[in-house]
Amino acid sequence: MLMKIKRLVSVGAAALLLWLAARPCLSAPVAGGDGGWTLQQCVDYALAHNIRLRKDRAAVESAEVTLREARAGLLPSLNASVSQALNYRPFQESGGSYVNAGLATQGRDKATQSGSYGINASWTVWDAGKRKMTISNSELSLEAARLSADETANDIQEQIAALYVQILYMEEAVRVNEALLAQDSIVLARGEEMVRQGQMSQADLAQLTAQVSSGRYDVTNVRTQIANAKMQMRQLLELPHDTIFDVAPAEADEARLLQALPGRDEVYAAALGHRPEIRNGELSVRQAGLATRMARTAALPTISLTGGLGDSHVTGTADKFGAQLKSNFNANIGLSVSIPIFDNRKARSDVERARVGEVTAALDLADAQRTLYNSVETYWLNAVNYRGKYLAARDNVAALQTSYDLLQEQFRLGLKNIADLLDSRARLLTARQDLLQDKYTALLNRSLLEFYGTGMMAY
Repeated sequence: MLMKIKRLVSVGAAALLLWLAARPCLSAPVAGGDGGWTLQQCVDYALAHNIRLRKDRAAVESAEVTLREARAGLLPSLNASVSQALNYRPFQESGGSYVNAGLATQGRDKATQSGSYGINASWTVWDAGKRKMTISNSELSLEAARLSADETANDIQEQIAALYVQILYMEEAVRVNEALLAQDSIVLARGEEMVRQGQMSQADLAQLTAQVSSGRYDVTNVRTQIANAKMQMRQLLELPHDTIFDVAPAEADEARLLQALPGRDEVYAAALGHRPEIRNGELSVRQAGLATRMARTAALPTISLTGGLGDSHVTGTADKFGAQLKSNFNANIGLSVSIPIFDNRKARSDVERARVGEVTAALDLADAQRTLYNSVETYWLNAVNYRGKYLAARDNVAALQTSYDLLQEQFRLGLKNIADLLDSRARLLTARQDLLQDKYTALLNRSLLEFYGTGMMAY
């Protein structure tokens, strides 16, 4: 039975939200609350507290800072400088000569103080569009960071839904096993009575006792698995360790299971337009092309404009402070052109590597599209197949349940032996487990198919 549970969970569960989360929501979850957590509450809490997603959002903020910095690169740079110095000549016997702002002057003081002041500006007039391409690349990086956060959010929702449906499935499996255990207990009581009447051997009674013990083991084992799944859910939601977690009651919608499925190609075409992994792949292709263009600019000249204002003074001379500032004031402006001539093939190698990056990005996008189609096709085929299996299993369970009820009554009357009864019970238990697996698997794959087609979670 546990292997079947694992097979069910492995199918995937992200879009089960379309089915479960559309149900009426309870009030905000409280630790130890009687109502339990709805799937929407689990998702909302995780999206607000999950550490991995919060790191991705921090990466988005960092990308925004990088973009603002790239845009500021179009503006001139401006800086101011102030310097002060003290010069001491203790053994000077005659006047000394000083050069201040290019002007020679004389002074007798052994200790002199000098200062210089300047404002300098620089502006890149032309760089073959490198700065604008840097801005475009930063914009693409910001969008990619946002899409990565969306991918993480989707992944978290899928994990939550997988655990949520696992808990629902196993809780229903517990109810099935408890019902069979109750019937086994009744049969055991009847067997004990038949032994006392001499109608059954102790060996047959031992088989009935072992069946009851096996049923109790199954119930306990599934409950342990439920507790483990709830522990994983608390960890995924980043809940405090002392929080009591339980899910809100929900049952599978059989009417929805029997509705017509959306077309496979229709779902794929819609998914190409909104899935974050596809859009991220397209951004990577654009960034790779931009990287090639930026690499080519390394072989082109760069033109820069510079300018500045400066002044200085020195004490211990005949010139007064104000007169020095007036005479030493200077202004400059210049134009520089940087022309790359030989860079040991660095620029050419950068272009070649960028072209390889373009090919790689295109292949990554094609691989993401292929993976997406495979996922859609798998969900569509599973939804069709498991719906058919569910319908067959439903009829099979009804027939086996009737047969088992008749065998129980015949056993009670002494008309059937213990082997026939246990064989009928085993076949009924297997059929019920298959029915649960087929039902939940069909609904999961239908929900995933609808989620891939719409790109939205319905709450």
